[in-house]
Amino acid sequence: MPKTPRKPAAALSEVPPLRGNLRKSARALPTRSRRQAPPKKHPPPPSSTAAPPAAPPGPPTTHKRDTLKGRIVRRTLCAKHVADAVGPITRGCELYGLTKGSWSLIDLIEHALAATGPADITLSTWTAAHADIGFALRLLTDGRIRSMRFIVDYSFPSRQPAYCSALREAFGDQTIRVTKNHAKFVLVRNAIWNVVIRTSMNLNENRRLESWELSDDHGLADFLQQVIDQLFAEQSAPDAFGRKPGEHVEAFESEWQDSGDADAAARSTDTKKHFGDGPYDVDLRRAGLTYQ
Repeated sequence: MPKTPRKPAAALSEVPPLRGNLRKSARALPTRSRRQAPPKKHPPPPSSTAAPPAAPPGPPTTHKRDTLKGRIVRRTLCAKHVADAVGPITRGCELYGLTKGSWSLIDLIEHALAATGPADITLSTWTAAHADIGFALRLLTDGRIRSMRFIVDYSFPSRQPAYCSALREAFGDQTIRVTKNHAKFVLVRNAIWNVVIRTSMNLNENRRLESWELSDDHGLADFLQQVIDQLFAEQSAPDAFGRKPGEHVEAFESEWQDSGDADAAARSTDTKKHFGDGPYDVDLRRAGLTYQ
C-alpha cells in the first residue's frame, strides 16, 4: 500500500495569530519556567508577655589568647641575679623560668621597672614580709612606682599582724583589699607598657624552687585589672580591716559573682560534689567517700 506523503509543516509566518480569548487562555496555562515567589513572611506582632532582654554578661573569668609565638624559656635556674635570669624585657615579650631563691619577687618587679620606666603597680599576694614591704616603699618614694595597690589573703592581718601593720602604715588602708586570696601576680602598667608577672612567689624572701612568667600583654593586663578594680569598688577600706575572718569568707562567696549565673551554678556537677553549698561544706572527694 503506498504511503501517503506528509504535508510540510507550515512556516511560522503562516501560523494564524491567536485570537483574544485564546491569548488569555495561553497566559493562564502554567509553565515550568515561570516560578511563583514564596509568600512574604511578616514578623509576629510584639507580645506584651515577651521575655525581658538578657542581662549584660558578668565579669570575665578567663582570658584567652591565640597560641603564643616567640615564648622564651629562660634556662637560668641557678642564676644569682635577676638580670641574668630574666634578661632584657622587650615589647610583646613572653618569658618563663624558674629560680632557686637567689632573688625574690620584689627584685623581679624592680627589673621590670628598669625596662618600663615609672609605672602603676598592682600586686596580689598571700603574704608579705617586712623587708620586702620596705623595698616596695623605697621604689614608691624614689618615683619608680607611681602608685601601688595590694590584694592580700584574709588570714594575713591575724597571721602576720606586725607585717600587716607595716603594710598599712607604709601604703595606707585605701590601697589594700582583703579577700580569700592565694593568687600571686603583679601588673606593671603605664602609657606604653602592660607587663604582667605570674609567679608562685609571695612578696617575701623565697629560698625554694619558684616559678615566674613575665609578659607584655595588654589584653591579659586589662583582664586582671578588671578583676582587681571590681574588688576595690565593692569593698571599702573599713570593710577590708573591719571584718572578722569568717565575714571575709562569707563575703567572698558573693564577690565577682554574676547573679544571672546562680541557677547554672546550682546545676553544676561541681556543686553536687559537696555535702552543701556553704563556704565550710566538705568536698565528697576529700571525705573518703565515692560518688557517681
